[in-house]
Amino acid sequence: MKKRIPALMLAAAIAFSAAGCSGGNQPSESSTAPSGEPSTSSATAPDNDLVVAFNTDIQSMDPHNTTDTLSITVSRTMYESLVTFDENQEVVPLLAESYTAEDDNLTYTFKLRQGVKFHDGTDFNADAVIANYERCLADTTLRQNSRVAKWESCTKVDDYTVAIKLKEPNSSFINQFTQFQIVSPKALEEGLDLNKNAAGTGQYTFKEHTEGDHVTVVPFADYWGTKATVDSLTFRAVPEDGSRVAMLQTGEADYIYPMPTVQAAQVDGTDNITVGAVASNIMRYVTLNTNLPELSDKRVRQAMNYAIDKEAYAQVVFSGYCEEVLSCYPSTVSYYSEQTPYTYDLEKAKSLMEEAGYGDGFTLTLWGDNISAEQTGMQFVQQQLAQIGITVEVLPMEPSTLSDMIYVDEDQAEINMWYVNWSASSFDADGSMRSILHSDMVPPKSANTAYFRNAEFDSLLDQAIKTSDPEQLTDLYAQAQAIVWDEAPWLFLGNDELVYGAKTYVSGITLNPDGSVDVTNAVLAQ
Repeated sequence: MKKRIPALMLAAAIAFSAAGCSGGNQPSESSTAPSGEPSTSSATAPDNDLVVAFNTDIQSMDPHNTTDTLSITVSRTMYESLVTFDENQEVVPLLAESYTAEDDNLTYTFKLRQGVKFHDGTDFNADAVIANYERCLADTTLRQNSRVAKWESCTKVDDYTVAIKLKEPNSSFINQFTQFQIVSPKALEEGLDLNKNAAGTGQYTFKEHTEGDHVTVVPFADYWGTKATVDSLTFRAVPEDGSRVAMLQTGEADYIYPMPTVQAAQVDGTDNITVGAVASNIMRYVTLNTNLPELSDKRVRQAMNYAIDKEAYAQVVFSGYCEEVLSCYPSTVSYYSEQTPYTYDLEKAKSLMEEAGYGDGFTLTLWGDNISAEQTGMQFVQQQLAQIGITVEVLPMEPSTLSDMIYVDEDQAEINMWYVNWSASSFDADGSMRSILHSDMVPPKSANTAYFRNAEFDSLLDQAIKTSDPEQLTDLYAQAQAIVWDEAPWLFLGNDELVYGAKTYVSGITLNPDGSVDVTNAVLAQ
C-alpha cells in the first residue's frame, strides 16, 4: 500500500545527524540528510543562513502554550526542558544532569545543570524551575496548566536540586515532562510577552517574527552546550505546495517539510535536492461532534467510517506514503491494540444510515487548515461521504482563525467536523488519547472536539495513569482503544509517513516521528 522511493531505506527512520556530536540539544528517532558526518556532496550553500519552509505558520511562541508540532519545533530552538528524548525515544537529562524517582512513583528529584544562562543573562537554577511551575499553575489558559495541576508541589532542595511531588502516581509523567520548557524567571516577573519575545536557555535566541510569514532566530553566544554553526535560522510559512517546492529548487529554502508526495519522485536527485521519509506517530482523522443530533448515534458514525476508502485516501492524499491504522493511534506508539477494520463497504454504510433513521442523509460542515494537502484530504472526505447521502461543505481556514473557532466554550461551539492530525510528542499511549478523547478535555481546555464522553473510557485512562505494571497497562489501554473504535467519534483515516526535501549541502537536521524538526545540529556546507 505504501509507495516508496527505492533509493531511500525507510525501514524505520533515517538519522539526519551531522557534525559528530549533539551536545546539549534534543535529538530524536528521525530522518533527514547524510548520517553522522557533514554532507559529502560537492554542493555548497550560497550563505550560512538556514531557511526551513513549512506548510503552515506557528500558533504560539509561548513554550507553555504550544500544542502544534511547528510551534514546538520553533520553541525548542530557544527553550529547553529538564529532560528530553534521545534518538530512541528514551528519556535522558537535558537541563538536568540526572534525576531519580522514588518507589512510590510520586516524587521525582532532579539535579540541575550548573553554569547555564538564560538569554537575558539570568542564571538557571532551582528558583527558575519553581517560577515556571508557579506560572503554569496560576494561569489556567496555558496548555501546561492541566499537567502541573497534577503536581502536589515543586520544591527547592538546594540551589541546583528540585523535587516534584505528584498528587497521585502518573505512569506518563516523565514522558510528558519533556514538554515542560523553562523560561527566564526575570522575564516572567517582568511580564515579557512570550508571543513577541523569548527568554530561554536554548541554542538560539529570538530575532523577529512576522505573523503568517516567518520566525527568525540567531545563535546564542553564551549557550552552555554545542554552539550553532549557522548564522541564522528562519522558519518560513509557505502553505502552497508548489511554492514550497519551488523555493527548494531555487535555493530560497534549504529544507522543506512536508515535501508534497506527488512531487517527491520527480524532484529527488534534481537541483542538488534529496528527498527522504520517516515513519511517524501521526494519526490522521476527522472529529465528529457527537453533540449534534445527526452525529449522536454511533451507527451513523460507524457508517461514515465504512464509507471511507482508506486505500484510496492513502493514494490520493499521500501518494501511497500512508497506511491504514486500526486503532485511535498508530502502531508506533506504545500499547497499540489492533482492532477490526472498518473495511470500505458502501452497502453496510447505507444500511447503518437507514437503521439510524438517516437514509436520506444530511448536511455538515468540515473545517481544516487552508494548506494544500489538508484541502485535498477534506475534498476526498467530502466526495466519499456524498456516496451515503451526506453533503459536506468544506471550509478551509487560516490555522490561527481555526484555533480561535475551536477553543471556545461548549455552548458556543459551531464545529461539525474537523479534519486534523495528532501526534503525541510524549510518545506514550496516554498522550495519544487523553487530550483528544477524555471527557475532561473538551474545548477550550483541550482538543476533544468530538465532545466524546464515555465514563468507562475515562476510567480506563485514569486507572492506567496510576500504574506502571506493563501487563495492567496493556489490558487497560487495549480496552480503551476498543471503546473508541466501536464508538467511532472520529473518521479513522490513516498514519502517514513524513516526507521532506533538502539541499544536498544541508546536514544535521532531524525529522522526528511526531512531525517536529530538530535543527539544533544543522550544518550548511561552505
